[in-house]
Amino acid sequence: MANRRFEMYHYRQVIHRMRMGQSDRAIAKSKLMGRIKCTRVRSIAEQNGWLGDVPLPGDEELARVFENEKEPNPTRASLSIPHKAQIEEWIGQGITGTTIYRALVDRFGFAGSYSSVRRFVQNHHRSNPKVTCILEFGPGQAAQVDFGKGPTITDAFSHQTIKTWIFVMTLCFSRHMYAEIVTDHKVEAWLACHRRAFEFFGGVPKKMIIDNAKCAITRACYRDPQVQRSYAELAEGYGFLISPCPVRDPQKKGRVESGVKYLKNSFVPLRLFRSLADANGQLQRWVLTTAGNRIHGTTHQRPLTLFAQSEKALLRTLPDVPVTIATWAQVKLHADCHVRYEKCLYSGPFRLANQVLWLKVTDNTVKLYHDLKLVAVRPRLSNPGARSTLDDHMPPEALAYKQQDPQWCLHQAESIGPHCHQLIEQLLGSRVLDNLRAAQGLIGLGKKYGPLRLESACHRALFFDNPRYRTVKSILEQGMDQLPLMAEPAHLPSTYTQARFLRPAAQLQFN
Repeated sequence: MANRRFEMYHYRQVIHRMRMGQSDRAIAKSKLMGRIKCTRVRSIAEQNGWLGDVPLPGDEELARVFENEKEPNPTRASLSIPHKAQIEEWIGQGITGTTIYRALVDRFGFAGSYSSVRRFVQNHHRSNPKVTCILEFGPGQAAQVDFGKGPTITDAFSHQTIKTWIFVMTLCFSRHMYAEIVTDHKVEAWLACHRRAFEFFGGVPKKMIIDNAKCAITRACYRDPQVQRSYAELAEGYGFLISPCPVRDPQKKGRVESGVKYLKNSFVPLRLFRSLADANGQLQRWVLTTAGNRIHGTTHQRPLTLFAQSEKALLRTLPDVPVTIATWAQVKLHADCHVRYEKCLYSGPFRLANQVLWLKVTDNTVKLYHDLKLVAVRPRLSNPGARSTLDDHMPPEALAYKQQDPQWCLHQAESIGPHCHQLIEQLLGSRVLDNLRAAQGLIGLGKKYGPLRLESACHRALFFDNPRYRTVKSILEQGMDQLPLMAEPAHLPSTYTQARFLRPAAQLQFN
């Protein structure tokens, strides 16, 4: 009992027993005070005349007398005391005791043990407790929202293992909750869960108390947080305020934190889930039965009953037309005139290449905006790697190559003339080289020189068996298409036309 702390009523009981005639041994046996301490108290009581037939002293008088009778602590002073100011500064920054100990050893050559630092930190927290107050909310005034880690589900049909999250929205007044198991906590899932929660409650609370998740807050700040654009539009549509908690301060939404913990400890264990739909079906039944009809530890009432009687009628009414859930994202239009979203590609105007655009995604459409102006609308894709391209978004030169395929080239050549058509066929019939660009260029020569000259140049190229784009172009540039074609080969000397050693057949002898 050497380190036991005695209150003033302890001293009064001991003095009362001494006045009743009990010995120090008897008082020590009752575990009220040790014998050595009793001897000291008896001596002080005799000196002050408290053992006689007088009223027992009050707490103030006992405190004044026994305050100076405290035994000095025989333990030595803590080795952390010389670094008190530095340790308290680190504690204020939220640094853990183990980190503080390592820093003291590295920077100051601290020779004490970690226990010395741990005791100093504990005493600091005892003498400087964090105090707070309970926030009260009226019916329909606020709800708290959070995500928690969900169970891992193995689908009974596809045998696919699914990692899940649990979305929880708890009404601050009645503690009635909505919960849903989802496969991710991205913006689209966050917004869709809100809409289904409002439909479950049959109304909308005035305020949403949330943490600083990226699906809701893009820039966390104590005084000036930046709300995700998609979530802000949802709040405007349903008419609720967004109230983010301070950074690293989840206690500000402790009701939903307790709800998530209760759900993970009560619903998730010892349950079998055949699929995601089966898990959500079980969860909804659990919310409306077990969770909704339990006696809540704080309100001492059933959440479902309190919600139906006092809160449901005070929620904001749902809009007549359901709010369209739209996800906004900033994307870059790449040099191929496409933006990427959820592993799918959507085309945009080529003149905006390498610029940042706003992407608005709904269930069925994807819209691109530049400087508040709608520049493209594409259908929503679901298969990863899928591409949605509009020809008008492509640059003219790329579009020309894409549209002027071999069939187009043959059709154009046929309208120019048969020789041009024949030359194009030979170009495209190559088994070695892709001559599509050569065929396109050949057709393009007709715009510069006219179809008649092009047809004549193709005729000349075919006559000399040189069906190439460069040949036709050279003929046109040099005006050779205007020259007549030779009907027969040019006159050659007799040396090259008559055989010098040719003998008649009759002179040939056959064995």
